Amino acid sequence: MPDTRYEVIAYTDGASRGNPGPAAAGFILTDANGAQLQAKAFFIGRATNNAAEYTGIVKALEAAIKIGAKRLIVFSDSELLVRQINGEYKVKSEQIRPLFRQAVELLGRLENWEVRHVTRDKNKEADKLVNQALNLGQDVESKPVPPVQNKKPIRLGVLISGGGTTLMNILEYINKGRLNAEVAIVISSRSTVTGVEKAKNAGLNVKIIRKKDHPDIVEFNRRIEEELVAANVDLVVQGGWLCLWEIPERYENRVMNIHPALLPSFGGQGMWGAHVHEAVLAAGCKVSGCTVHFCTNEYDKGPIIVQRACEVKDSDTPETLAARVFEQECIAYPQAIRLFAEDKLDVQKGLVKIKS
Repeated sequence: MPDTRYEVIAYTDGASRGNPGPAAAGFILTDANGAQLQAKAFFIGRATNNAAEYTGIVKALEAAIKIGAKRLIVFSDSELLVRQINGEYKVKSEQIRPLFRQAVELLGRLENWEVRHVTRDKNKEADKLVNQALNLGQDVESKPVPPVQNKKPIRLGVLISGGGTTLMNILEYINKGRLNAEVAIVISSRSTVTGVEKAKNAGLNVKIIRKKDHPDIVEFNRRIEEELVAANVDLVVQGGWLCLWEIPERYENRVMNIHPALLPSFGGQGMWGAHVHEAVLAAGCKVSGCTVHFCTNEYDKGPIIVQRACEVKDSDTPETLAARVFEQECIAYPQAIRLFAEDKLDVQKGLVKIKS
């Protein structure tokens, strides 16, 4: 799965010692979960502060587009730049106009973007990088530092019934060191789906447990629990799992599901896949998204962990809306798993509180 599915966040800065004088511009790119992707600063010679600030955002936009970002949130401590980009102030400087036009043209290549003002104390890393370039009189680059994994990876049991796209997304995060987890077992409720083939090709432990092969729901539940316990699973992740199973007490608040809408709307029995997106469009919603929640023995009723939203367009079909929602799912599920792995989820009276 390509990296184009996650949104990118950029912190940009620019500075001139003399205004005009020796100047530098830089940016830091992270993914939606805060993992650093790139951090660069450029010595640009003699320029004004404003020119340096605009150079920083242009460089950030070029880098984000190069790695395939579809959505971008830019933070800058230049209030003037932010207001100009957002159309609140007119660009009067002849020197700045070409940079402004370049920034606007680059933003137009993205599906969605925001440019926000942030105070300088919350832009320290980009500021530090720019000052390094100024001090050295040359370009600098900060290599991403892999996160230190102080804890052993949590063991996941992934339940699938279809193509395994959610499983593959989670596995990609794990393989790239962005999620401290390992897939201990994959359980499929169907034997011939492509998700089984994908899981086996990835070298994962795959078990087929079909409901029709068991005399009743009790035996079906027992077999699932038996395999999860044998694999020493810490967290169960439902990834397109379409079978009802009764969650054992030992796995209370240890089973997650992702729903392709903003619960509690458009949930419940029968609300899965295209049925959800059809209902969202029929209701005339302007916003949809996804919800990661802990599972209970009621459809889509468990405590909500993470939600992410996306626009519903007038031209949407269930298929186009599903694709946009899935992009958010690819961010939300790893985020929820990471919060669990870091022991940051506290369930109180049916609500999830995220510890700081």
